[in-house]
Amino acid sequence: MKYDFVLVTGDAYVDHPSFGHAVIARVLGQRGYSVAILAQPDWKSADAFRRFGKPRLGFLITSGNVDSMVNHYSVFKNRRKTDSYSPGGKAGLRPDRATIVYSNRAREAYSDVPVILGGIEASLRRLTHYDYWDDKLRRSILLDAKADLLIYGMGERAIVDVAEALESGLAVSDITWIRGTCFKAPLADVKELFSSTPEARFLPSYEELIASKEAYAKSFRIQYRNNDAINGAPLVEAYADHIAVVVNPPAAPLSTEELDDIYSLPFAGTWDPAYDAAGGVPALEEVRFSLTANRGCYGGCAFCALAYHQGREVRGRSKESIVREAEAITKRPDFKGYIHDVGGPTANFRAPACHQQLKRGVCKDKDCLYPSPCSKLIVDHKEYLDLLRTLRTLTGVKKVFIRSGIRYDYVMADPDSGFLEEIAEHHISGTLKVAPEHISPRVLSAMRKPKVEVFEAFSRKYKDINQKLGKQQYLIPYLISSHPGSTLEDAVELALYLKKTGFVPDQVQDFYPTPGTLSTCMYYTGMDPLTGKEIYIPRDQKEKRMQRALLQFNKRENQTLVREALVSLGREDLIPVLRPSGKESNHGVDHKTRRHR
Repeated sequence: MKYDFVLVTGDAYVDHPSFGHAVIARVLGQRGYSVAILAQPDWKSADAFRRFGKPRLGFLITSGNVDSMVNHYSVFKNRRKTDSYSPGGKAGLRPDRATIVYSNRAREAYSDVPVILGGIEASLRRLTHYDYWDDKLRRSILLDAKADLLIYGMGERAIVDVAEALESGLAVSDITWIRGTCFKAPLADVKELFSSTPEARFLPSYEELIASKEAYAKSFRIQYRNNDAINGAPLVEAYADHIAVVVNPPAAPLSTEELDDIYSLPFAGTWDPAYDAAGGVPALEEVRFSLTANRGCYGGCAFCALAYHQGREVRGRSKESIVREAEAITKRPDFKGYIHDVGGPTANFRAPACHQQLKRGVCKDKDCLYPSPCSKLIVDHKEYLDLLRTLRTLTGVKKVFIRSGIRYDYVMADPDSGFLEEIAEHHISGTLKVAPEHISPRVLSAMRKPKVEVFEAFSRKYKDINQKLGKQQYLIPYLISSHPGSTLEDAVELALYLKKTGFVPDQVQDFYPTPGTLSTCMYYTGMDPLTGKEIYIPRDQKEKRMQRALLQFNKRENQTLVREALVSLGREDLIPVLRPSGKESNHGVDHKTRRHR
């Protein structure tokens, strides 16, 4: 059989809508295209890339659901020992920089077949980007991968447009107009192409970016302001060899009806049976009995890449679509009565932030929630609560949990307290995830997070509701150490706050500079690209370990680092205070590890 596309992925093959390769394959299949999935191929030679023969229309390349470097290395650049997206959790089944390696092997296998990149790794590296693992700027992955086209963001609409263009007989080099794609072309041709498009933005060249961190901050600011389907402009980045990479404006977010169509496709909901002997694919266990209710996020956290990948406009599936999926889940023989999650990037976002977004796009210079909720923000949990009430009445359902994070500042902006009361009564499995991240005003400002007083008000409200209900339920407050803006003094301030409140985090997320985030731009440049102001960056590995140790001062193995930090600041008076006492308790707060966002 001759396939239209061969889709190469760094993840094990799991036919579930939480896995990007499954969604793209099903969407193309619905349109009549045949897709062979080449999962975790041997990349040592091109032989594995010839397994399904020469694809008629092209190779589709993705590193998988996670950037391959994040998948392989901790923030301290230690090699991870497991890979939850591989059979049995086995590490080492994909290469570093998988998108580049796979693309080059596909090109070796069939040099005349179009190579199209997609997925999170390609999306966040579509232009020149800071690479934490090499500690330098790398050029667009489209060039290093020697690929023809790159699809960024949520690619269902773009991949169909690309497939139809190739099917019509167009050369891949002529596909230059599709939203949500990047292409490369001679700089002279690009200038001619955009000569009548005055809104196109020419970014600083790669050589200018290498030479100047100010230029990199400027480029990031332009990208940040033009990442919207309605008001975003085409972006052009030139290189010394007279080649340019062009980023077309984002594809429009899928409508509710389009999302419903995708989630109605006949996903098997499980991994390839070939993985049974290895015990399956661990990543599926997180989502096997979960329901994705929305996409996109207008939360605006500086350290999160969601705005750059999924976009800031939120779209939700219909209640009917979600209920149908839930009913199908209840009929599975391995379903035990518990729906593990009903959410998405942020569980309690179900629709665009305001009516104006639908006409004008997202604001270029204003956030929906930072520094405080916008006056035009629509704050309403009624539709989400209606969905949850219906789900928990389904035959066979014992409990419906919310395990996606919720935005507590959005909850506090709702004059109706019914949402928090109802989820506390019916939808929490003992703990609720929230993300204050820090308590220092300057660190919170760099993170673009609300003031600590908002978190404290939410905590009191949550505690009062649980006391009223007679329940012992806790918060899981996520915390980040060593974020741009955070000094050792800030880490001490947070440690003292944890001591005072009795919050004892078991684990802390150290800031991880990954491509595509505002915080990573801060980390590389030493400035906030949106304001141009300088910002302190904790780069030294010893200091980073001390900041993290301060947040876990109650662990005896951290006492040497805690003491060193306090001595270096001349705060020896705090050594008796920040030491393990064995008396701290969570006071209604628990803390667990966060997955990379």
